[in-house]
Amino acid sequence: MEALLYNLTYGFSVALTLENIFYCFSGVFLGTLIGVLPGVGSLATVAMLLPLTFALPPVSAIIMLAGIYYGSEYGGSTTSILVNLPGEGSSVVTCIEGHPMARQGRAGHALAIAAIGSFFAGCVCTLVVAIFGPLLASVALQFGAPEYFSLMVMALTCASVVGGGSVLKSLAMVTLGLLVGIVGTDVNSGIWRFAFDLWTLADGISVAVVAMGVFGLTEIIKNLGDDEIPPTLLQKKITGLMPRWKDLKQAFAPILRGTAIGACFGPLPGLGGTASSFASYMVEKKVAKDPSRFGNGAIEGVAGPESANNACSQTTFIPMLTLGIPNSGTMALMLSALTIHGIAPGPQVMTSHPDLFWGLIASMWIGNAMLLILNLPLVGVWVRLLKVPYRLLFPVIITMMGIGIYSLNSDPADVFLMAFFGFTGYVVVKCRCSLPPMILGLVLGPLMEENLRRALLISRGDPTVFFTRPISLGFMIATAVLLLMFLAPVYRRARKVAPAEEEG
Repeated sequence: MEALLYNLTYGFSVALTLENIFYCFSGVFLGTLIGVLPGVGSLATVAMLLPLTFALPPVSAIIMLAGIYYGSEYGGSTTSILVNLPGEGSSVVTCIEGHPMARQGRAGHALAIAAIGSFFAGCVCTLVVAIFGPLLASVALQFGAPEYFSLMVMALTCASVVGGGSVLKSLAMVTLGLLVGIVGTDVNSGIWRFAFDLWTLADGISVAVVAMGVFGLTEIIKNLGDDEIPPTLLQKKITGLMPRWKDLKQAFAPILRGTAIGACFGPLPGLGGTASSFASYMVEKKVAKDPSRFGNGAIEGVAGPESANNACSQTTFIPMLTLGIPNSGTMALMLSALTIHGIAPGPQVMTSHPDLFWGLIASMWIGNAMLLILNLPLVGVWVRLLKVPYRLLFPVIITMMGIGIYSLNSDPADVFLMAFFGFTGYVVVKCRCSLPPMILGLVLGPLMEENLRRALLISRGDPTVFFTRPISLGFMIATAVLLLMFLAPVYRRARKVAPAEEEG
């Protein structure tokens, strides 16, 4: 306990410098600003704003990126409640109860409860990260190359089969990400791989280029292809931002339950905020004395899911910081930011860069407090932003993205690559494939190859090394069980269809 208090004190001494307070504030403000835009979401927000952090010191860059992440997660609730347009999947649940509250003239109460629930969940789960992060890192220090390779295989498989949609399509996207990740010069032999004799590709393809293309640019292309939905509010002025005592009493237990659900879902690959929000909503509907209230503006349906979403966004940092394994597309971008700043991800981060680890944890408390203070008074600003025509917004966003990518290497080819991946992402979305598994494959691909080669070098080419070491064997068995669990129903359905076709 004394060690934890000492580390947290050290973390606050890092986070409370004027420089880091400024970057934390900038992160939560920019994250909320972009996250409020309908259809953008936290992944696209982080991808678009990632280049802003390249010129910063590592600690300030990660603090700002984290602020962008949970700021954009909060921003999605504003559009869900006010105009019934969720920024991403995790905000869909908030629409169900939040927008009916707005229609009844209770938008202020819904926004206040969402802010309080998010703040409470963020503070509690930051403490969870501080307590369980070092414990997991101490276990991870026992890992060798075979264990890391097996863990990455399990993480990619879990993200594919649990994330929803077609398992085969998700696995195909992971494979595509792995292939894009090995583009460039082979470190051992010096041979170019998939470079097509282009010097631009000799150093590989940056994660930032791909992420901004497939999330930022693809999102813009998709929005331009859709029919324009004019965001309109039912009332000109939002009042009553202070929740009533009755609302607080009704929301107290759902906030606690949502925080617990989000804390459990966060570290698991492929689940994330959407699954935790839906799980929290179903729990609240199940335990309610009068379930008929749900769908008509039940405040529990805002408090629980918003708390679960924010709790999940905090605890997703645990595997990324302690194991170097991202469990979502957003965490994959965070991991790439660490490597861009020359920090090797993994359990050694805590010992080699304690200022980064504990400074980030302390900044999460500061950032969540800033979100609570910042967002409610600025609701009017967000409403006016939602009224800006999209035809005026998207050229500004594209220009920012182009400047950011060009500043990365001062190479115009990166801008063309971003455009290429933007249109590729649009085709992938139209084919009903999921993009986050591709980013996970892209980030983990080089690390998997490195650990595979190292493990085979240690074992002198014997592949059984992944099955003779207990921890590695456990990960491999878990991967096989996951695949069997999700592929078995597909096989059974195929067997049922075949006899029916023969009879027909």
